[in-house]
Amino acid sequence: MATASARGLFRATGNKPKPVAVQMLDGSFVKSVSGLEREKDDFYPTPPDPTRAFLHAEIDRLREFDGIWEPSCGDGAMLREMRALGLETYGSDLIDRGGAADVVRDFYKFRYPAFPAIVTNPPFQECGWGNGKARWLKHALDVLDVEYMALLLNWSWPGAGGLAPFWAEHPPARVYLMRWKIDFTGQGAPPMLNAWFVWDKQHQGETVLRMLDRKDARQHELFGGAA
Repeated sequence: MATASARGLFRATGNKPKPVAVQMLDGSFVKSVSGLEREKDDFYPTPPDPTRAFLHAEIDRLREFDGIWEPSCGDGAMLREMRALGLETYGSDLIDRGGAADVVRDFYKFRYPAFPAIVTNPPFQECGWGNGKARWLKHALDVLDVEYMALLLNWSWPGAGGLAPFWAEHPPARVYLMRWKIDFTGQGAPPMLNAWFVWDKQHQGETVLRMLDRKDARQHELFGGAA
């Protein structure tokens, strides 16, 4: 259940969390107003800042691909940011959320990638171990065999019990730790950090850890080359 500090966070932001059912150790459920209610199908639109900061860091590599596939495109939040930089994109999703997707299709139904590069905020429950057994990631890397994949995940994701074999088999090329907290829900900024995890077949060697601040890849063009 949420701590007092989490409740203080909502007071500070002026937002009220929605009541959620919390399962206790004995299997029973109680209703808590201190938790966060998960959205159906793990749909949390991504605010612009995380995508813009990531594009600022990886834009040169992304331009090497004919296009970028966003397989959890939702309402098109990430697609809009990539298209603003002139990147060719293809969006798909399990559900039609207003026409942003080029095709409405279950990610697991794809047997070949729409493009060899993926950039997305995936359904987190499908990427962890407790529920999804890293199913989403395994499909992308083992079945679709994508050349490049960048996922926006919780910073603590690699520490999930059971993920060690997956991490050993598929170590990311780069990890970008964001030095600010992202409010995905509108219920107050979450008490955790997020990171971009990048798998890139071009990379050799150990995983590289980098810090990511709020930057916009379009600044270079908007201000005539000024950083």
